[in-house]
Amino acid sequence: MKSGADTLTIGKDKGTPPRSRLLAAAAELFYRHGIRAVGVEAVAEAADTNKMTLYRHFASKDELVAECLREFARESLQRWQRYEQAHPGDPRAQIRAWLAEVADIFADKNHRGCAVANAAIELPDKAHPARRVVEEFKLAQRSHLAQLCRSAGLQDPEMLADELYLLVEGARVTAQSIGTDGLGARMTRMGEAMIALHEAAQ
Repeated sequence: MKSGADTLTIGKDKGTPPRSRLLAAAAELFYRHGIRAVGVEAVAEAADTNKMTLYRHFASKDELVAECLREFARESLQRWQRYEQAHPGDPRAQIRAWLAEVADIFADKNHRGCAVANAAIELPDKAHPARRVVEEFKLAQRSHLAQLCRSAGLQDPEMLADELYLLVEGARVTAQSIGTDGLGARMTRMGEAMIALHEAAQ
């Protein structure tokens, strides 16, 4: 699944293993059209394969959805690792890099919000295999933010992590409801103001 910079594009390169092609196709189609609107036939066709091959790799459509979300989570972890590599030993800069990348996403006219949050809305059944992936991903994101806030020596890091996390989640919903005009810049200013308040409190 994709969300702005988190793009897995459909590919029919025969050099790419079928499982990878299926995941890329499913991620793109689920994000563009919605999970419930896309059937396994459409995924197989977009991946230039067939349903038999799909079911050989994934026991069900539900398992395919869950694996798409796991792939998204792995890509998200890689982004945090990039921030750390770009700003070693500087957790505040890593937080700001995250805010900047989210802000840049809003410039993408194809942005449809966070793929994981979208999945949570479409899949309310707690027993769905993707629900655990959604919850673990979102909790891990918030936990990593809190760790960075603590490492930065900011006052009340748990509260700041909540503030920044909810700011970004709210901005993504706002992008879908009323548009993205100036949204990235406003979100960035608000994030900086939140960080500054927790610096001033020290």
